[in-house]
Amino acid sequence: MKVLAAEDNPVFQSMLRTMLTKWGYAVTIARDGVEAWQVLQSEDCPRLAILDWMMPGMDGVEVCRRVRAARREPYTYLLLLTARTESQDLVEGMDAGADDYLTKPFNANELRVRLRAGRRILDLQEELLRAREALRVQATHDGLTGLFNRASILESLENAITRARRESKPVSVMVADLDRFKSINDTYGHQSGDAVLRESTRRMKAAVRSYDAVGRYGGEEFLIVLPGCDLETARAQAERIREAVAAGPIDGGGQPIAVTCSIGVASRVIPSPGDMAALVREADLALYAAKDNGRNRVEVAAEAALSDVPLPDLPSLAIAIAR
Repeated sequence: MKVLAAEDNPVFQSMLRTMLTKWGYAVTIARDGVEAWQVLQSEDCPRLAILDWMMPGMDGVEVCRRVRAARREPYTYLLLLTARTESQDLVEGMDAGADDYLTKPFNANELRVRLRAGRRILDLQEELLRAREALRVQATHDGLTGLFNRASILESLENAITRARRESKPVSVMVADLDRFKSINDTYGHQSGDAVLRESTRRMKAAVRSYDAVGRYGGEEFLIVLPGCDLETARAQAERIREAVAAGPIDGGGQPIAVTCSIGVASRVIPSPGDMAALVREADLALYAAKDNGRNRVEVAAEAALSDVPLPDLPSLAIAIAR
């Protein structure tokens, strides 16, 4: 584990380097407070820091204050070394954000034990961060496909529209649906259907750009958000996705299953407030047209062509589409 030792005294620097290296730490030495603060701001900085209280440029207490004010994650465990023994001084150090302290001259074994306690705290915090990330993924992603869930993909679309308005750029949306998916479930069973969903979404994700967002909108229906993408580019992208899904049979538990999808595309040159629902509805109408025109195809909803078309409620439209 990496540790920062901030100490302006060359004798103490050498002593700390020797001890810490012997205990298995990768040591970075800072010769004053300013250098220590720079190290702690760097990428992949040490998460354990031993700071001398009195240093030129910036003392250890000020370094503690700055580290805590930055509120960076993961957590940095700060151990103050000080010759001060007054209780008020020690309270000041802890109030500044130090996790522990040792008074000089210190016992080597005591330093080793306190560093070990700091490592335990950092390990616990890492477990908490992993648990928090797992909960975040669970709350924002679909459990079967690993894609964004409905709420998250709609949030991605809202963010893309806001950014497009700010930057005066286009934004496009696709609604993709696996053709005759119900018959796959009925013929091969739901486990095979799940395998088809997982592989289809893998193919979709492989066909989009790294900054496009793909989400499971419901059942076998997917919403794809394409920031900065105009209508013709979105149409070409939709064709790539359609071809990727239909590229070959999918293994549905020992059964090769041919799968195709239909895609509806809608776009705005520069979106306006409230365009999110309209874009999704237009893409869904285009999807309906793709289904009606034979499936395994892409249809585009041009703004002008749809200006006089009443937009049905999404639940009613979903029921009306013959999947």
